[in-house]
Amino acid sequence: MADNTGNGQKTNGLPRIGFYICHCGSNIAGIIDVVAVAKFAETLPGVVVSREYKYMCSDPGQELIAQDIKEHKLERIVVASCSPNLHEETFRKAAQKGGLNPFYFQMVNIREHASWVHENKAAATLKAKDLCRAAIYRVRLHKALEKRRVPVNPDVLVVGGGIAGIHAALTLANAGKKVTLVEREATIGGHMAMFDKTFPTLDCAACILTPKMSAVKSHPNITLWTYSEVEKVDGYVGSYEVTVKRKPRYIKEDLCVGCMECIEACVFKEAKVPDAFNQGLSKRRPIYIDFPQATPKVVVIDPATCINVKTGKCKKTCVEACDRDAIDFTQKEEKVQLKVGTIVLATGFKPFDPKKSPHYGYGKYPGVFTALEIERLVNASGPTSGEVLTRDGRHPKAVGIIHCVGSRDEKTNKWCSRVCCMYSLKLAHLIKEHSGAEVYNFYIDMRAPGKAYEEFYEKLLSEGVHFIRGRVAEVTDWAMTKEEEGKLVLRVEDTLAGFVRRVPVDMVVLATGLVPQSDAGDVRRVFNIGCGKEGFFQERHPKLAPVNTFTDGVFIAGACQAPKDIPDTVAQAGAAAAEALALVDAGFVELEPNTSYVLEEECCGCKNCIPLCPYTAISFDETKKKADINEVLCKGCGVCAAACPSGSIVQNLFEDAEIYSEIEGVLAR
Repeated sequence: MADNTGNGQKTNGLPRIGFYICHCGSNIAGIIDVVAVAKFAETLPGVVVSREYKYMCSDPGQELIAQDIKEHKLERIVVASCSPNLHEETFRKAAQKGGLNPFYFQMVNIREHASWVHENKAAATLKAKDLCRAAIYRVRLHKALEKRRVPVNPDVLVVGGGIAGIHAALTLANAGKKVTLVEREATIGGHMAMFDKTFPTLDCAACILTPKMSAVKSHPNITLWTYSEVEKVDGYVGSYEVTVKRKPRYIKEDLCVGCMECIEACVFKEAKVPDAFNQGLSKRRPIYIDFPQATPKVVVIDPATCINVKTGKCKKTCVEACDRDAIDFTQKEEKVQLKVGTIVLATGFKPFDPKKSPHYGYGKYPGVFTALEIERLVNASGPTSGEVLTRDGRHPKAVGIIHCVGSRDEKTNKWCSRVCCMYSLKLAHLIKEHSGAEVYNFYIDMRAPGKAYEEFYEKLLSEGVHFIRGRVAEVTDWAMTKEEEGKLVLRVEDTLAGFVRRVPVDMVVLATGLVPQSDAGDVRRVFNIGCGKEGFFQERHPKLAPVNTFTDGVFIAGACQAPKDIPDTVAQAGAAAAEALALVDAGFVELEPNTSYVLEEECCGCKNCIPLCPYTAISFDETKKKADINEVLCKGCGVCAAACPSGSIVQNLFEDAEIYSEIEGVLAR
């Protein structure tokens, strides 16, 4: 470690600056001469301490800064190391520990900006010197700033009633917090409620999900709003104002007991409406309940198919059948205001539409099913009471399961949906168990990375399930041999055997991948969060903040963030709940002071800045005829300061004088 105090006590009226450069092992020192940079920095005006150290972010490195501040009466600190995203807060705390305002600190990223992007050591060292000089020039003009504290409303909103939303809501409610769970479907449960078994243990999905659904309904700290959607979110972390649109069920929820007498009495003597819960494999009446364990167990009247709602010309036999007077055709859509401090988004996924891969014949051949349709077929409460049948009522003797439909495909989606291999193995087991059919799995690679997943794969091998490695080229009903007549034929190159095979089957199952919800773009705009190029909601950091978003106080959980299985979904839901809980229990949130403010005497009231703010932090004061910035909503993006034609908007930590001084430092070679 170099200890250079070349300028001693002479700063010529400039703030006393301490400069520190990190080796970062060989990440920086491998390409940058850190000793030369440290010696260079000590020659710059105002620098009274210049040191290089192997790991500045370590406890000894931080302690070194704190001690130097006290010993050398340092007034500014510059650290040249890695990305501020990783350690800016670390060094601010070190400065604060030494008794210095934490915003008298400037960080230089010489790892990502110099050592990692250059191969020439001399050029990289020269660039590092320029960057460090710029930071030293800049930090002289830094001002003492303070973080603001705002109180946090202890109530929490959870959006989405699948297993992620259920687990997050119960975790928060069990910690004593008031939770409102909003689900747009008529019942909670999500996709998991549609499953028969869960891999790899083959637990009954309903058996493990239903108790949690019931716990949500009966929990004193949870308000459950189904058949509802969040329409608008205003406010900021700790104080969100949420508008929820509650659609009419035409049923008084507090009176309905789910006896279903009204369903039997409906003038639709035959069920004619495709049942969405059963993936259209069965029909329902206009008044219905999704499944026996639906929560809340309250019927719903479909306004699109109910004669009385559409025309008013109905005998209303359902009303006569209800002895509790629970049916109310006068109900209207209502909007309810809700105030919460934090929000957990768990809006889930939708299966890939297999019609986008027409070569697999979905919608063309009645023997082609999606995996979710098979989940309903093998379910005892499904449309066939657990009997595996083709659409024309035949028992299949051979079934082909095609993996990666809509996943790992340049023509559809490049990502791996993570669950497809394992649920395909589960369905292979269930189909064989229910029908005794020969089952063929057509896969690209078998991915079984979870606990007991590989053992489950080996179990399927021992059960006699056939595995053919290769992507199926097409599904056709064109027969080339007598064996293929009346069958669906899967043409595939067996990459292990090294030849093209034609496999005749009676039923084809498409293992469709997981994709974002159709309205994910609208939802992210309502909650002001980002999404990745795939359309899934964007986390703040893929490793260090996987449930946080860039909007403070809004957290994500489950498959709305990326494809994942049930254990990972539940784990992430717990993590999101914990983050929300930490925020609520703190009672306040600290806001970074790098916000913008308006110099009223220079503001001309042009309003140009208002529509540019992505955080709606700017309003117009009609009394003063000036722009006004809410520092709580402001995230310091700097758009308003850059766009203001009069220069009346200033951003803390990015004032013009600081930026110009930094530019001067870069160019002062």
